[in-house]
Amino acid sequence: RRCSLGHGSRLHSRDTTSLPGFENLTMGYNKYLRPYFGGEPVQIAMSLDITSISSISESDMDYTATISLRQRWTDPRLVFHGNKSFTLDARLVDLLWVPDTYIVESKRSFLHDVTVGNRLIRLFSNGTVLYALRITTTVACSMDLSKYPMDTQTCQLQLESWGYDENDVTFTWLRGNDSVHGIEKLRLSQYTVERYHTLVSKSQQETGSYPRLILQFELRRNVLYFILETYVPSTLLVMLSWVSFWITLDSVPARTCIGVTTVLSMTTLMIGSRSSLSKTNCFIKAIDVYLGICFSFIFGALVEYAVAHYSSSQKCAAKVPEEGPAKELTEGMEEVNITNILNNSITSYKQQISFTSIEISSDNVNCSDLTMKSHEKIKCVLRNKMHRIIGYFTIQNPGNVDHYSKLLFPLFFMLVNVFYWAYYLYL
Repeated sequence: RRCSLGHGSRLHSRDTTSLPGFENLTMGYNKYLRPYFGGEPVQIAMSLDITSISSISESDMDYTATISLRQRWTDPRLVFHGNKSFTLDARLVDLLWVPDTYIVESKRSFLHDVTVGNRLIRLFSNGTVLYALRITTTVACSMDLSKYPMDTQTCQLQLESWGYDENDVTFTWLRGNDSVHGIEKLRLSQYTVERYHTLVSKSQQETGSYPRLILQFELRRNVLYFILETYVPSTLLVMLSWVSFWITLDSVPARTCIGVTTVLSMTTLMIGSRSSLSKTNCFIKAIDVYLGICFSFIFGALVEYAVAHYSSSQKCAAKVPEEGPAKELTEGMEEVNITNILNNSITSYKQQISFTSIEISSDNVNCSDLTMKSHEKIKCVLRNKMHRIIGYFTIQNPGNVDHYSKLLFPLFFMLVNVFYWAYYLYL
């Protein structure tokens, strides 16, 4: 039994000597104390590989990315002789001191563990430790959707030490902007990566000042999908509403059907564009502005027909009363007896003629010349002014409404489009 124990101890000794630095782990190495404990801070250099950005959510304002995070630091307790590097089993990371790096603004994160935990530990002879992780994380990204879908979003990936302040650790990028790889090769469904850059910052909190590394990247949305999906159909609906201008005013069912159908179709298109984003999102987006413009033009075409048809009906109705009094006057004159006319005095006849002329020309009467009470004068003045105001808005020829609409609606719509695209694309 004693021999077997001795043999086992000799095997253990050979195994430990074959792993450089492993003796230090078993002889006086304390993983709970950082390198240079009580002295200078540990310098941790980082690099990133962006494997993929699987989704970017405007409603939740976040993005999900899979990254490979590599951290390098020097631990003088792990120095060994030689000029080689050794890759150790990832499970030995539990025996080493590692930085407490975390992802700021991360909502959900997990470490890949198929088929084993995706971690890497590599030791160099000078005590340098390379620690790599493969992480999938969902990170918050504050978005400004006022120019959606012609917007450019700036998102960040921030790495910070959780417990060690700047007196204990310092963070640096290994090679500046070249420390980030893979982001320029990403192919996203709705976005294109415009540019990216790295920053070194500090986070001032109540418990101290903590080192932070920042990766900023700009995402430009591809607007072609929205042009084919929303902008072109809404523009065609506006043009379809203009067809009613070439239909006569008497074709009430045809013009009403075109107007109501285009209004309902535009409403459905607006609801569909809003359903893609969260209902709690209160941004007035560029696409909402354009759909509102198109809806206004379509509704304006329907109102134009209502005005033209009403004016035409009023003009036709005004011709009937003019013919009625003239006919009654002719019949009355035929029934007048000559004897009755001779029996009337010339004075009463003149007075009757004068009052008749006043009543006929009551619209143009001068109220100040009449002998009437003050409140009657006020009513007379107000009546004259109302007749003048109504006369300004009275359409003399309803057929001209369609004639001018054929020119004004397309011209004004083109001008609005020029200002719209110039503002949202270049301002």
